[in-house]
Amino acid sequence: MVQNPYDLVKGDTQISSLPLILVQLNEVINNPYSSIVDIGKIISEDQGLTARLLRLANSPFYSYPSKVETITQAITIIGTQQVLDLVLATSVMQQFKGIPGAVITMESFWHHSIACGTTARILAVYRREVNAERFFVAGILHDIGRLIMCTKIPETAREMLTRCHNSGELVHKVEKEVLGFDHADVGEVLLKEWKLPLSLVEMVASHHKPLRSKHFAAETSVVHVADIIAHALQLGSSGETLVPPLDANAWERIEVAPGMLSSALDETERQFAVALQLMYHKEQKK
Repeated sequence: MVQNPYDLVKGDTQISSLPLILVQLNEVINNPYSSIVDIGKIISEDQGLTARLLRLANSPFYSYPSKVETITQAITIIGTQQVLDLVLATSVMQQFKGIPGAVITMESFWHHSIACGTTARILAVYRREVNAERFFVAGILHDIGRLIMCTKIPETAREMLTRCHNSGELVHKVEKEVLGFDHADVGEVLLKEWKLPLSLVEMVASHHKPLRSKHFAAETSVVHVADIIAHALQLGSSGETLVPPLDANAWERIEVAPGMLSSALDETERQFAVALQLMYHKEQKK
């Protein structure tokens, strides 16, 4: 019987180990003698990742005036840390394949995650955040704990999702009732195991209760609001049948004028289509 979220993460090297390419990139980026060329060489070894980053650099996200043709040019445009964050997002999407459709619909799950990430990035830009890509990654990862549940305890995960579908209960509350913890707690353990930045850990761990975040309450509030907007727009689903309630204090914390909401919604739907092509659909067609 699973006693705590550590039981789902610990001891499974496929889950608890950070993807190899991220380990390699971290080493190179943290080496003061490394260059953008060194970073580009590692990325270039993965043709799929190289193609995604080039598509991203040439996308409306960056609106670069001329065509970006090399990975080193893409890194220069996007930024080293931002590239690392985007590699994290795409690597995780590749790592969690093969979950049975009877438990959760993976296409719909990633659609919701990409919608949340896209919205979080838009809100972060409105807030003039230095690294808006980190918010995109946080949105991609915010429900990652649910995938671990579906992988490690598929029958229990299916029963909880079915119960919520039939009763209209919120999934994270049923998870707490049945297991004593929810998918956000599992995501927190995983990201700590991966030794990811504390900002990402808190944005994932507290996305349902953003004011629980000790150091990054405003940033976590951005992901909280983005998650709700993605649900309200019905852009995919992570298994939730309801729109989770909005923490009113979270809206105040993100410091985005209420009049900007309509613009944010329009921008989300426009950029979501772009992000979907970059992060998901084209990969599936290969």
